[in-house]
Amino acid sequence: MNGKVCMVTGATSGIGAETALQLARLGAAVIVIGRNAQKSAATVARIRRQTGNASVEYMLADLSSQQDIRRLAQEFSSRYRRLDVLVNNAGIVTMRRKESVDGIEMTWAVNHLASFLLTNLLLDMLKASTPARIVNVSSALHRQGKINFDDGQGKKNYNGLAAYNNSKLANLLFTYALARRLSGTGVTVNALHPGAVRTNLIASNGWLFKWIVQPLFNLQAISVEQGAQTSVYLASSAEVEGVMGKYFARCKPRASSPASYAEAAQKRLWRVSEEMTGLNEG
Repeated sequence: MNGKVCMVTGATSGIGAETALQLARLGAAVIVIGRNAQKSAATVARIRRQTGNASVEYMLADLSSQQDIRRLAQEFSSRYRRLDVLVNNAGIVTMRRKESVDGIEMTWAVNHLASFLLTNLLLDMLKASTPARIVNVSSALHRQGKINFDDGQGKKNYNGLAAYNNSKLANLLFTYALARRLSGTGVTVNALHPGAVRTNLIASNGWLFKWIVQPLFNLQAISVEQGAQTSVYLASSAEVEGVMGKYFARCKPRASSPASYAEAAQKRLWRVSEEMTGLNEG
């Protein structure tokens, strides 16, 4: 990965931090995307120390804010001349319904719309850096997802786990729709299930999740090192050069849910996402 530039979102902890570490270890220049400056700086310092790779930096962005995403894309484009790999890793689980600064349900804003908007804003640079790769972190829980286009933000009946599952299905619908659009460009896009990974993804949802649910889950979960393997594989392996529009688990292609292959839903989600991000307004 020497000479390659990689951006990893949600990279200050968990799978994202480990993905950034492993890519840096392979010699890539890595841009860690985080919300908190202190945490981001500490992550970068740790990765540099453990890998000996000085070409690791951080850039700040609150991915629940579309204005911040646009600022990030502009800042990156002004500082870097190429982007070889974009890993859309950032994700949240929130049991109580919250809205972003843009008035969008938070899980949908971070887990789907952020990836959709950031990827589209960086597409020209990815195309100019071919062969380039986009890696979208989904989940096997997408199989339990169902996109309700009439109430996509859960205003009527919000359920935190259902919102997460739906966002992971959206990751796949987006991946497959984008793959068709990128055919012949030299930019590939694939999605993955990292496994049930020992992170603190749900620990911020109150004492029950922090002290009971998360610890019980972690007893059966795999390590972040194992969880990051497929992301790193899709970002760097020669075995998947030119492979696109696939869903991977344990570094192997898998069939995703029947719902994820519905082209009508993929196209409708794309239109809705354009409207919600203002992307179709030029």
